[in-house]
Amino acid sequence: MQVRVQAAPFDFGAEAGAFAQGHTTAGAIVTFCGVVRDDGPAGLERMEIEHYPGMTERALEQIATQAMDRFALDDCLILHRHGPMRPGETIMMVATAARHRAAAFAAAEFLMDYLKSRAPFWKKEIARDGASWVAAKDQDEAALARWTGED
Repeated sequence: MQVRVQAAPFDFGAEAGAFAQGHTTAGAIVTFCGVVRDDGPAGLERMEIEHYPGMTERALEQIATQAMDRFALDDCLILHRHGPMRPGETIMMVATAARHRAAAFAAAEFLMDYLKSRAPFWKKEIARDGASWVAAKDQDEAALARWTGED
């Protein structure tokens, strides 16, 4: 299990390849990469992601441990960036390795839903017409609720 929070960009292909190496008992490896997208009419110039070092890593380690136990994973990786990023840049990735694909896919979705709605990151979008903090979306909370049983 590995959790990394970093400012530096990463090569998704290289990270996915490195994760996949050596998992001889895993029948499935699932990877996901999140990218900064510009879907607003104001024209996104950049996104800035803030976090509290130490606290964020501990929270991500806890959710990774939950995923390892809940889905009987062989391994998992959470990699999340902070700082300024432009549209098209990678924000984060998760990777899971499990004996069977259903567990690997479910664990990846579990981790992504947590990262989207509860991980201790604060996102600010800077557009040509100003800046605004990104609020949690109802659909993200609903996605997480399927794992937690919360309504």
